[in-house]
Amino acid sequence: MASIELKGVTKNFGETVVIPDLDLQVHDGEFMVFVGPSGCGKSTMLRMIAGLETMTSGSIHIGGDDVSAKGPSERGAAMVFQSYALYPHMTVEDNMGFGLRMSGISKTETAKLVQDTAERLQLASLLKRYPKQLSGGQRQRVAIGRAIVRRPKVFLFDEPLSNLDASLRVQMRIELAKLHADLKTTMIYVTHDQTEAMTLGNRIAVFNQGRIEQVGAPMDLYQKPINRFVAEFLGSPKINVINYRWDAGTQKILVGDGSALDPSFFRTDPVRLAQGTCLAIRPEHFVLSDQVAGLGCTVEFVEHLGDTILAYLQLPGVPEHVRVKINQGSTALKIGQAVNLSYTHSDVLIFGADDRAV
Repeated sequence: MASIELKGVTKNFGETVVIPDLDLQVHDGEFMVFVGPSGCGKSTMLRMIAGLETMTSGSIHIGGDDVSAKGPSERGAAMVFQSYALYPHMTVEDNMGFGLRMSGISKTETAKLVQDTAERLQLASLLKRYPKQLSGGQRQRVAIGRAIVRRPKVFLFDEPLSNLDASLRVQMRIELAKLHADLKTTMIYVTHDQTEAMTLGNRIAVFNQGRIEQVGAPMDLYQKPINRFVAEFLGSPKINVINYRWDAGTQKILVGDGSALDPSFFRTDPVRLAQGTCLAIRPEHFVLSDQVAGLGCTVEFVEHLGDTILAYLQLPGVPEHVRVKINQGSTALKIGQAVNLSYTHSDVLIFGADDRAV
């Protein structure tokens, strides 16, 4: 096992700065997730840690050793790719043992390591098969197994589940979590899927345009995002962001076409509201209410999601729909129906004109 430390890492492609001066500490044995939209630099950063991409400046330390000038095979890192990258003419057994054989490990030791790893990943019965005879999930397990047999200091995963269907992704997430608990090896996992990030990571680093916006435990980022980008990126359904105006005379906020609400409606104090420009509210923190003082909306669309309903409501003067998550069967909603919303959470997220949390 080993920690990973990034110090002032910068990556330029010509005059384009992809990653500007990035610092990060990944703890020994930690499962760290890099998450962010496509093109934000997370995969480029992972490839630099692996030694597959050169840095423009900065340093990378693995297990306390500066590996910045070392090649991929000298860093003690094993990478699992999105495309599996299996040799089609080799069996599962040969694919998993290929790296060991190239390193000069004996046939006997290679066979033992491959067998032990195959049993751990439930691949023992598939060792004589070829990649074309495997399902997508089995191929990904083989790719993971090929990394495990090398006994690396760190594992690097580059969107390994993106080619799998939804149900298989859920199963593979469980297997990866169990694998980390078993191996206790430092892992960095890159994804653009915030559900994967929330369910897998001990900590999450949220990337945006090559910078890390926030690092923390999944629920800390979900409940206390430091800026609007983090709040909007994490969470499904997406958080509601509603612009408002503060009326200093009445000490109320004005929403949409002029709905006036007292600060107590959002369980917060006037000082915070006076400093902000928009509210951010999770769909599960709204409830339908009979209170006249609530937010008056009109039902535009309803999604039935099994145990819950996701209602899309139109708030007068607010261009984007307000999303509300409610229990299935708790109420019957019809398109065009007028409803009132109340806020039920202990506090509300408020962001200022600079998109930082107030």
